[in-house]
Formats: sequence, C-alpha cells, structure tokens
Amino acid sequence: MSVQRRRVLAAGVLAAGGACLGAAISSTLARPSGPVILTVRGKVSITNGNAGADFDMAMLERMPQRSILTKTPWYDSARRFTGPLLRDVLAASGAKGSTIRAIALNDYKVEMPFDDPQKIDVVMARLLDDRPMLVREKGPLFIIYPFDDLPELRSAVYFARCAWQLRTLEVV
Repeated sequence: MSVQRRRVLAAGVLAAGGACLGAAISSTLARPSGPVILTVRGKVSITNGNAGADFDMAMLERMPQRSILTKTPWYDSARRFTGPLLRDVLAASGAKGSTIRAIALNDYKVEMPFDDPQKIDVVMARLLDDRPMLVREKGPLFIIYPFDDLPELRSAVYFARCAWQLRTLEVV
C-alpha cells in the first residue's frame, strides 16, 4: 500500500472517529440551570434528571423555534404560537415509542401517536403572540397543531391532543 493511500485511509479513520465523538457529544443533554418546566420520561435514551430528560425555559428557547398562526377553539381569532417543534424536543431526549402521553399541571392527560409530531409540525408553544404564556393563559407550554395549514386537523380528535399547561411527556 502506498504512503499516499495510507494517509487517505488514516484521514478517513480520524474523520469517522471525529464523527463518532461528535455524535457522542450531541447525545448528551445539559442539566437545566433554571426551574424545570418540562420532563420527558419513559422510553428516552438521553437523561439529565432523575425521571428522564428535564428542560428549563432557557433550554427550550435555545432550540430552533417555529411560529404558526392558526385559529383554535380556545381563542376568538387566529393567534401566533411560537416554540420548538415537539419532534425536536423528543429527539433531544432520545425518545422512541408508539405513544406520547401529555400531562398538564392540573393532571389532565391526553395521548397522541408518536408519529404525529414526526409527520406534522406540532409546536410546543412557549410564546403566544410573541409573549411568554403565564399559567393563567394556558402556559407556560401549550402543544399546538397547525390547524389552518392542514384543515384535516380541524377535528375534535386533534383539538383534544392539544395540552396546555404542559409539564410532562411520557413516551410509551
């Protein structure tokens, strides 16, 4: 084998090793520095807390944000909801499963297929009309489907999957 060929192979091995190292680094989740507002538990492979993957608001703010303007049954007119995509939060937790159980502060529970946020741009809204949502305004987190973008979502089935005052996601 020529010296040049060995250098190319060595460079490839180093690059692959770097990619593996990068994957290992990206498969960790920092510990929250502020109050935990969301816990993802159950079938998660990345944890940073006792019960699973814990997130504070700053962690959710640092994720890519998506805004949707949509009408809902809970407001008189279309409102702008902004936050990370639910699929991104699940990916950050290493979540894999068949069902997501969303649990609100008042213990309201609703289930959705794990595939919903994989196929649909479901937003975990932290802002309503560009302002943080207080608990009395259905905050601090509210799962919202893009109802106006996909009219087939405008049904009781999908409205029921929207959990406000979200505190926990259980992946089963």
